[in-house]
Amino acid sequence: MLSKSARGLAVLLCLAPLAARAQDAASFYKGKTISVYIGFSAGGTYDYFGRLLTRHLAKHIPGNPNVVAVAMPGAGSLTLANYMFRIAPKDGTALGIASQTLAIDQTLGAPGIQYKANEFNWIGRATSNVEITVIWERSKVKKIEDATVYDVPLASSGAGSPAEGYHKLLNAVIGAKFKLIGPYPGSTDGLLAMERGEVDAAFTSWNTFNVTKHDWITSKKASALVQYAQERHPDMPDTPTMVELGKTPEDRAMFSFDVSGGEVGRSFMAPPGVPADRVALLRKAFDETMSDPELLAEVETAKLDFHPASGEKLQKIIADTATISPAVVSRMQALLR
Repeated sequence: MLSKSARGLAVLLCLAPLAARAQDAASFYKGKTISVYIGFSAGGTYDYFGRLLTRHLAKHIPGNPNVVAVAMPGAGSLTLANYMFRIAPKDGTALGIASQTLAIDQTLGAPGIQYKANEFNWIGRATSNVEITVIWERSKVKKIEDATVYDVPLASSGAGSPAEGYHKLLNAVIGAKFKLIGPYPGSTDGLLAMERGEVDAAFTSWNTFNVTKHDWITSKKASALVQYAQERHPDMPDTPTMVELGKTPEDRAMFSFDVSGGEVGRSFMAPPGVPADRVALLRKAFDETMSDPELLAEVETAKLDFHPASGEKLQKIIADTATISPAVVSRMQALLR
């Protein structure tokens, strides 16, 4: 049996590498600047969460580097994604927040892509972004099964939009009868059209609906019919996900792929090639930042949805999306055409 002093020495030897890594990190980041690149213009939730992280991250990183927000909008954040993959420094001083559909767009072969989503080092998610179909009280449709019996006029924001894509797939796969009306400029316009009686249903995010139309929920003027997520949002335990509506494993695989962007939500990545120990440090700092009391107070004041996830979980979501079966992709493309 080891003596007390020997056990103490063993503990010190085990802790030494951890202390050395922390010291190395402090030495590296001291006096450095971490740039948080934001792929969208000011005013939206990408910009909000990008700047929120900027304000609170430094105190959770050894060496307390400067952290600055850098706006890099363009092409739906494609400009930023390509920059992060090809040009940004690979030493842990560049982070980015880009479109939640990065992996989907790559897999579907969208033009202009110069990145591989699953080769980014995903650092963490500030929140998911669950989108929903909302149904007005006047409609005969009270649950999604009713939408296979009755026509559902729905405000669409046009070809290629999620509002059109999701409902085309539901029509094709479960036999729903969504009739796409529009295009309307955006989800806010669609909600107003529903209120005016031009349509019976609209498409928006749960956060937007809950914050801006909460009186509709409490008065039961409108309710969520479907949520586009892989798991039910805790605020909507009785609303089915699109994935649940698949009749076969192939249906569910396609639906899971299609809604994966909502699971990515407002997430941050580092370029490929960043040393593994620095990625681990950034992930740990991110997780600590997401539970920082000062950050939580800001989120509470803003009344925004807030469902953080670890970089490890996010990396798996992205990998599953980017490596989906070509057969699933081909089927989806055919149905959308």
